[in-house]
Amino acid sequence: MKIDKLNLDGKKSSIEVLDKIFSAKINSKLVGSVLYKTNANYKGRHAKTKQQNEVKGPTSKIYAQKGTGNARHASKKAPIFVGGGIAHGPKGQLAYKTRKLNKMEKKQSIASLISEKTKNKEILILSDFKNEIKKTKEMNMILKKFEILDSLFILDKSSKEKIEKSIRNIPNTKATDINHFSAFDIIKFKKIVFTESSVKELEKRYT
Repeated sequence: MKIDKLNLDGKKSSIEVLDKIFSAKINSKLVGSVLYKTNANYKGRHAKTKQQNEVKGPTSKIYAQKGTGNARHASKKAPIFVGGGIAHGPKGQLAYKTRKLNKMEKKQSIASLISEKTKNKEILILSDFKNEIKKTKEMNMILKKFEILDSLFILDKSSKEKIEKSIRNIPNTKATDINHFSAFDIIKFKKIVFTESSVKELEKRYT
């Protein structure tokens, strides 16, 4: 299929794109599953306390079982002692199941989301950025011109280097490259902006 491509002057042409990415069958069930698994795996579960078996030290009893008049105790690693293990404390990441997510699921979910954006006319393809844009004000004018104020820019490496400084302070806008975006990023922003080179790089993954 063909999609319109614009240069920064607004001149329109067309570019041939892969149907399996830009007009694929929209699989909402798969997208939901991928988002659920990704969210579950990315949650930061860093809090962890040492349990009794993880505390370093001798396992011998602190005193004899009988004859002292004191209550019976095991080692100093017991939770009731200062410096001992923590009973029922957080166990960190290892206590949670990592949900398997294969590459094909990721690719198909991204294709579904991009196809939906294409259907809703929320995809814009620009010519590669040839010149560096240093000022945020200049970049903001480009965003207003093409009505892409709430957008994710998925760029080739060269284009990203030319605009990332001017775009990073603009709210509701993010610039990334073809290797560092996820289904969550596509959902978060209203519009997706590609460059001609980034489209070609993306298509290589699906051929």
